[in-house]
Amino acid sequence: MSLRHFIIGLSVSFGLAWLSVVVIPFVKMRNLAPIALNAEEPDSGPYFPKRTGRVANGAEVYAANGCYNCHTQVVRPTYAGNDLFRADWGGLKSDPERGDTRRETNAYDFLGESFAHIGVSRVGPDLSNIGRRVEAIYSPENPARWLYAHLFNPRYEADREKSTCPSFRYMFEEKQVGAALSEDAVTFSDGRSPGSDTTEFLPTSDAKALVSYLLALKKDQPVPASIDFSPKKAEEK
Repeated sequence: MSLRHFIIGLSVSFGLAWLSVVVIPFVKMRNLAPIALNAEEPDSGPYFPKRTGRVANGAEVYAANGCYNCHTQVVRPTYAGNDLFRADWGGLKSDPERGDTRRETNAYDFLGESFAHIGVSRVGPDLSNIGRRVEAIYSPENPARWLYAHLFNPRYEADREKSTCPSFRYMFEEKQVGAALSEDAVTFSDGRSPGSDTTEFLPTSDAKALVSYLLALKKDQPVPASIDFSPKKAEEK
């Protein structure tokens, strides 16, 4: 094989991979077709959560700290490895108001985002619906405080003592306690504060933005049948 043929073959190999992994998905995502609605669902359509303000700032903090290296935001379709069996990843199986809200991810879930954090690997759990999980399961009373405590020390809780999530303690400032702990002060589920008797740890603007972004991750809204690729719920029971 000549050097010329080797270079051409190498270029074609990398070119085809780049075309299929980067260019084609980009074109498809950039020009999403209108959603087809059935006669029975004339008023239904995908719901797009807020993508501006502190939520958008939080997405930048999420990216800057490399959270996408360990967490995905893709509930895979059945043919690629069914994720709906994983507890609460694709939504809630028993939402008190809407029933079974589990569904797979579709391209419209990322509409309006400047960068889709689909993730690199799953060292940690998928975060497509972390906002819904925290509010419904972990801490219905104060979901933001639960996330602050998790970011401060991911291994404090007994059921997470082997977590590989790094601590983001640098996103918190130690300050003197006033008459009582501040509303946003880090406290764990047992009521303990990591500060001393006279100090408390408060989230910085980056921590607040990141938590706002995480709480906004709720990709379980109902979608039209034309883009609902989840297996039939009846078949899952």
